[in-house]
Amino acid sequence: MKRRAFADLNVTSARPGVERRVFSGDGATLAFTTLDPGHSPFPHSHSYEQIVYMLSGRARFVVGDEETTLGPGDMLVVPPNVEHHAETLGEEPALDLSVFAPRRDEYAAEESGSS
Repeated sequence: MKRRAFADLNVTSARPGVERRVFSGDGATLAFTTLDPGHSPFPHSHSYEQIVYMLSGRARFVVGDEETTLGPGDMLVVPPNVEHHAETLGEEPALDLSVFAPRRDEYAAEESGSS
């Protein structure tokens, strides 16, 4: 059985103002991402479906040609291969939990700090 506590997850700096903690199984990856106020948005796409659950703070998400604001408890689906990005709103860091399917091997490598 694979088990971890959130506090024990390796912290990876994705870029200035953005930190990530990950936990993966065989078929999916969880990514806890903290976006600091003022971070630079990073439009990107990937082949994974991504389901975002906002844990704290507020962020503006742009997915394709649509835009929405998420706060604690809000959820969003990012389809595969659609360009998207997030931008923190306000002075509080935004913390989201993203579920990626299938598993992101490059993120899974971050669990042990081997990336």
